[in-house]
This record gives sequence, C-alpha cells and structure tokens, in this order.
Amino acid sequence: MKLIILDRDGVINHDRDDFVKSADEWVPIEGSMDAIAFLAEAGYTLAVATNQSGIGRKYFTMQDLTEMHNKMHKLVQQAGGVIDGIWFCPHTADSDCDCRKPKPGMVKDIIERFNAEAADTWMVGDSLRDLQAVAAVGGKPVLVLTGKGSKTLAAEGEQLPENTQVFDNLLAFSQYLTQQADAKPADKP
Repeated sequence: MKLIILDRDGVINHDRDDFVKSADEWVPIEGSMDAIAFLAEAGYTLAVATNQSGIGRKYFTMQDLTEMHNKMHKLVQQAGGVIDGIWFCPHTADSDCDCRKPKPGMVKDIIERFNAEAADTWMVGDSLRDLQAVAAVGGKPVLVLTGKGSKTLAAEGEQLPENTQVFDNLLAFSQYLTQQADAKPADKP
C-alpha cells in the first residue's frame, strides 16, 4: 500500500486567516489538482487529514464543509485524480481530542483503514503540527512552502521532525515521487 496523507488548507487549497468557510472560498492552489492526479496515476492512495475547528467555532456548518469537499472531489476528478478518503477534526484547539493534529489520531485511523505501514506513509503539510502528527506514528513528514509553509520553515525550522523533506508545493512533491518511482525499475539488473 502506497499511502499519502495530505493536509488540506495551505497544501491543496489556499488558506485564509479568517478560515475557508464556503465552497466559494475554497480555491485550489495552482498545480495541486494535477499533483493529486499524478500521484493517483502512479498508484498512490490519497487521503486528506484536516483540522476544521471552524465547525466547533460555528464559523461554518457541516453542510458547508461537505460542499467544500464536494468541490474538491469534483476538481480532482476533472484533473484525472481521486481522493480516497477525507478525515477531519471539527474540534477547537482547547478540546482534549485525539484527532486534532498535532495529535496522531487521524493519521493512525487513516493508516489502519487503508491497512498501510506507517513507515511507508507520507504526510504533506504546511505546518509543524501536520509533520508532528505523522512523525508520532513513524511516518514520513513533508513540508510544502505554500500556505503557512514558508512561515513554518522560517519560525520553526529547527523543530521539524527528523528527515522532513521540504518542497515548494504539492506539485513539486508529486514530481519528485513519480521521478523516484520511474528511476527504480531502471536500477534493477
């Protein structure tokens, strides 16, 4: 099982300081739909793990979130890709839940649901908490510089989990992974 877990806001779509609250405000980052399509075509299973405390704060409803995710699915499918599942935490930061990143609850659940190995699972995020969530289970952390990624690298670069890889965006990561996969067969005798 080749599994990649993606954070949503700042990785797949543009983030907003006042929360992405509707399908109209959900705008993909250039190249992210193609990146997901490339990864799906390369045989990766793709899941989304996203903190959505705007629900707990009553900034938007479950219906609004469903509409955002329907838009995301539609645009990914138009690009030729697929997202195999979406996990979200609706709780606020002061909740004592296990699903809100940096806690690893969502990541563990995704890995178990897809019967994947944590050590072989990538997680792409734009914040330290995304990387901490996958590192806590022994997965592979990837920081993208979109969204809050550049600020994360500048302010918390020394705190990144060991072996964190850094890419300009999701498209650059997808190109790296697909090039790695293309290079492996040529290396075999």
